[in-house]
Amino acid sequence: MHRFCLPLLFGVLFLSTGSSAQIFGGNPPSLKWRQLNTDTARIIFPVGLDSQAQTVAAIVHRLAQTTRPTIGPRQRKIDIVLQNQTTIANGYVQLAPFRSEFQLTPEQNSFDLGSLPWARTLAIHEYRHVQQYNNFRVGLSGVFYYLFGEGGQAFANSLAVPNWFWEGDAVYQETLVSDQGRGRLPWFFDSYRSLWAGNKPYSWMKLRNGSLRDYVPDHYPLGYMLIAYGRERYGDDFWRKVGRDAAAFHGIFYPLQRGIKRYAGTTFPQFRTSALEYFRRSQQTSGGSPVASADSVARTNKHFVANEEFPQFTPGGNLLYMRSSYKRIPAFVVQDWHTGEATRLVNRGISQDNYFSYRNGRVVYSAYETDPRWGWRDYGVLRLIDVDAKTDRRLTRRSRYFSPDISEDGRTIVAVQEAADGGCELHLMDTEGTLIRRLPNPDGLFYTYPKFMANGGIVTAVRNRSGQMSLALVDTGGKARYLLPFSYQTIGFPSVSGDTVWFTASREGQNRVYGLAGGQLFRVWLPHGDPGTGQYQFTAGPDGRATWNTFTAVGFLMDGAGKAELRYEPMALSEWVRDLPVQGIDSLEKGPSRLLDRITAGNYPATKYPLASHLFNFHSWRPYINDPDYQLSLISDNILNTFETQIYAAYNRDEHYKQVGVEATYGGLYPFLDAGWDYTFDRNAFYRSQKVFWNESETRAGFSIPLSWASHLNYTSLQFGSDIIYNQRYYSGVYKDSFNSRGFAYIDPYISFVHQSQQAQQQIAPRFAQVLNLSYSSAVSAFTAHQFLASGFLYLPGVAYTHSLLLAAAFQQRDTLGNARFSNSFPFSRGYTAENFHRMWRVSGNYQLPLFYPDWGFGNMVYFLRVRANLYYDYTRAMDFYTNGQVFNGNFRSFGSEVYFDTKWWNQLAVSFGIRYSHLLDPDFEGRGPNQWELILPLNLLSQGYSGHAVKPVD
Repeated sequence: MHRFCLPLLFGVLFLSTGSSAQIFGGNPPSLKWRQLNTDTARIIFPVGLDSQAQTVAAIVHRLAQTTRPTIGPRQRKIDIVLQNQTTIANGYVQLAPFRSEFQLTPEQNSFDLGSLPWARTLAIHEYRHVQQYNNFRVGLSGVFYYLFGEGGQAFANSLAVPNWFWEGDAVYQETLVSDQGRGRLPWFFDSYRSLWAGNKPYSWMKLRNGSLRDYVPDHYPLGYMLIAYGRERYGDDFWRKVGRDAAAFHGIFYPLQRGIKRYAGTTFPQFRTSALEYFRRSQQTSGGSPVASADSVARTNKHFVANEEFPQFTPGGNLLYMRSSYKRIPAFVVQDWHTGEATRLVNRGISQDNYFSYRNGRVVYSAYETDPRWGWRDYGVLRLIDVDAKTDRRLTRRSRYFSPDISEDGRTIVAVQEAADGGCELHLMDTEGTLIRRLPNPDGLFYTYPKFMANGGIVTAVRNRSGQMSLALVDTGGKARYLLPFSYQTIGFPSVSGDTVWFTASREGQNRVYGLAGGQLFRVWLPHGDPGTGQYQFTAGPDGRATWNTFTAVGFLMDGAGKAELRYEPMALSEWVRDLPVQGIDSLEKGPSRLLDRITAGNYPATKYPLASHLFNFHSWRPYINDPDYQLSLISDNILNTFETQIYAAYNRDEHYKQVGVEATYGGLYPFLDAGWDYTFDRNAFYRSQKVFWNESETRAGFSIPLSWASHLNYTSLQFGSDIIYNQRYYSGVYKDSFNSRGFAYIDPYISFVHQSQQAQQQIAPRFAQVLNLSYSSAVSAFTAHQFLASGFLYLPGVAYTHSLLLAAAFQQRDTLGNARFSNSFPFSRGYTAENFHRMWRVSGNYQLPLFYPDWGFGNMVYFLRVRANLYYDYTRAMDFYTNGQVFNGNFRSFGSEVYFDTKWWNQLAVSFGIRYSHLLDPDFEGRGPNQWELILPLNLLSQGYSGHAVKPVD
């Protein structure tokens, strides 16, 4: 049982805000790096990305001159690393150490993050986080910086400035300086439009912390609406003053809320209510009816139903689509058009999105896979499903394919290939994955969602070099004919029926369905009311029927209609181009509006960036508190995150020993290499009723190989390695000459294996998972000593989809010579004192289930997402020898229950804690009673603390 709950929680919170968001040792040493240095930033990039690096350097340099006054005058140089090996579109800025990373592969969905060149979008968004951190080292946050370094500032900033401020301010900047930005994109507002249309008046704490049973938008649109309203109502310097006062803790408790009261003259609850109401009114005036059938369904269903995405007609006239819910992982489903009866076919493999194409009994989609060793390297591989046979096989390996389409005869596939160097091509291949043809891309287009036409051409939504979009008809030679004038209106999800191309486009504040046939453009008016949110993924069947989906507060809901129910409104192509509206925020048209168009790529000299450059980069003093252990470490991480070092001092309150040491790990090679040294003062233990004191030093060196990969339906990790440690003890006092002070060396090889299936949001554990851990410690010099430990876990489905059955077993054996005693990690039966016997076996059964979802909190301090229970039975069998040579055999059986609370603290930090009751069926070796209560506190966090991210991770 852990003591001192508040100090422990404080220590955990501090650790979380300073933790690294980077992948350690994620790039192979064969990847060579170069750098651009300006007075604003150092851009570190792989060879071949000079153009993107020059663009990023020019943009952040210009932003530092133009938008800095709205957040503060301070400027510090930032290291920005361009990552091109990953297929996930993302970016972040963090402290501890102060750095940023841009993940350069764009996503296919232009509605989500826009169609601007992705490196430009990252630069205008992420550099705002740089400006925020640069100006938030003030007041008490500055004190924490001078006491604890960058990690101290990160901790203080995360307490004072909520995540909605960081992201809302950055989204406002991307909208202010460009022709797009999420503040102009209807998809960005679909989330809150769906809540308003679905009559979901969630509390403030629920909007801040989310839910495991209801759809709740993340903090990006919430933050943007609050930031934009503040600037619109109170001026461009409003948030500069509020943010500075908050970071300085002007008003120790709720400093940002106090700042709003100080500069707006209104309370924070009044302010946020006014801001949300302002946007609710502005969104209603831009179109949409609150009585559409999709909105009615959202009002009828209290909780999230499911996402029903990319519906497509089967030859029998039924619908095949992707279905995902909070209780079950995504799967392909066939639904009868007339009865609505749905049949689940096969589960979808791990993927970045739910897009797929269906023709002639075959489904093709892009799945997500990872490189086993290099964490920054991952892939988009094509998989093909035979619907009748219900088989799912991989077509490509180590590829970067996205948004595939399959031809009408089911024999040819076209997919977008996004290369690591930023190039984009359409590839044609057969259904065995053999490449047939690469189509040239002379116009430098970025292709999205290609679809085969009946005449053999390919229609695709494209972005040009400026980020404007059109529909293009691409022939087999790669030549593009543009069907629409280029504009910043986002386009996506095209489908083809005969000679007609259907697509969704952003226009006049809404995402609606349009069509093109024979050069005629028309708007498609769908039946069942005009919803307040977007209509997507329209597909027409051969008999004139149509299906699509609508975003609602209970998921993407599928809808359909007969031919007679659809209405078409012709439009002139000359009237197509429209500016994206600013959604009622007129201040976006002032200041450096559309600055991005006026920034040209830089011409900075590029030099080599050696892998060994700046290996030591000490940035933080980090405390660690887990009573009875207390530690303070000086932390170093290099910018490429291949070398980490800590120098530490520690104290144990139980034994009163002190320890100093240093540790270092290098991850730039295939194996991680680690080394360390520590010296411990005043170790002590009782021997024959007398306390024995000694000092102890240990020197260690070793390696580990961490492998992890995602493939098809499962995640797998395998880690193994070993250290060799030299231990030397120095006895003192009356027993100075009674014990052998001779040093000895020992090794500790280990292996850890985890294999698990995908996991839905409400599932407590994966439906299937296997875990195996093996470790062995053995002296290799001076004398004999050894210890072996094996433990395993088997996760199985429970009665309901959200339940889990966990079976566990463990075995440990050590020598009886007593020359050395290794640390004891055996999972003893719960409730008992953890003894270290010569030989121990344990088996355990656990049944885990959710009890309820409170979705309730208080004081903006703690919010309860879920309460769950675990019923368990433990059986441990132990054997040892008494000093008189007799053999001890004992059972240690217990059963009981655990109740866990999944919570969020201060509206952003996820922490799970619990209470355990154990009934002991056998005597405890140290005399504990039969009924034991324990408080279960976290030793590591579910969340890494806040860093500015652009998008969400892979499902």
